[in-house]
Amino acid sequence: MKNRTIYIIVTCLVILGIGLFVGDRIFRGQRATAQIITTNFAGYDFARAIMGDNSKVSMLLKPGTDMHDYEPTPEDIISIKNADLFIYNGGESDDWVSELLRDNEIPADKTLRLMDYVELKEEKIIEGMEAAEDHDHDHDHDHATESDPTEHHEYDEHIWTSPVNAMGLLTAIKDRLIELYPDKSATLTDNYDAYLSQLQRIDGAIRKLIDKSSKRELIFADRFPFQSFVDEYNLAYYAAFPGCSEQTEASSDTIAFLIDKIKQDGIKVVLKIELTSGKLADTIAAETGAKVLEFNAAHNISQENFESGVTYVNIMEDNIKVLEEALK
Repeated sequence: MKNRTIYIIVTCLVILGIGLFVGDRIFRGQRATAQIITTNFAGYDFARAIMGDNSKVSMLLKPGTDMHDYEPTPEDIISIKNADLFIYNGGESDDWVSELLRDNEIPADKTLRLMDYVELKEEKIIEGMEAAEDHDHDHDHDHATESDPTEHHEYDEHIWTSPVNAMGLLTAIKDRLIELYPDKSATLTDNYDAYLSQLQRIDGAIRKLIDKSSKRELIFADRFPFQSFVDEYNLAYYAAFPGCSEQTEASSDTIAFLIDKIKQDGIKVVLKIELTSGKLADTIAAETGAKVLEFNAAHNISQENFESGVTYVNIMEDNIKVLEEALK
């Protein structure tokens, strides 16, 4: 009986040991394929371009979903804790990250906040735009002016929509990755240089297009996550909703304003953004004869495009074509 008991104990210990070994192998395998974790598509695309190995970069936001609706799961938080680097944007959509950092739920020394590396642009509620009730001046209260530390501003969190900002974000990610993987610095730098040249080409093409265009005005029958973009290229704009608005139904006053603006200014294209229904744009187009086109903010892409390897550069190349037609 005693020998049987000893046999059972030894057997259990062996099984437990095998289980721990296999679990450790699985865990290490997961770490090997998800060393860099990002919140949205822009950060993911820049990190994977520099790493040169897409399997080592993962994105928390599921393809085809809106970043403004994202909430982390317990599994997501565990993945962040185990990652070599967690890249997040900052701003209202990433308030949950700030909460986790305040509570020491994730390691601050393994995070990279992208909004710290570009010149931020204040969001504006302009003529005709729905002053959304959910637009509660809480986009980024971590940034105060030097003259008045208590003064808060509402900044555009969609910083990557400007290719110039994208270059700054790419550089920040490259520098941090070289710190993490100094033995790969030459490869990381080469990959960075190659992608940077593509972003420079995009920026040059946009400037050349705008310089030769007769118009400088864009109409968005949708949300407007392009403050950084229009400020960079000195474009005028009108839109139905602010960038992070949860509203989908525009008032009759807003619709009437946009219709009148299109007619008065001879606008031929009304714009919508990605992953939205486009119903408002269709309504306004029907009243004005304008053509509906999609201007992509690159915060996320469809599952199909994700699997086929669509990049930020690909998206901006499509945007250039849209911009050319919109500014005729």
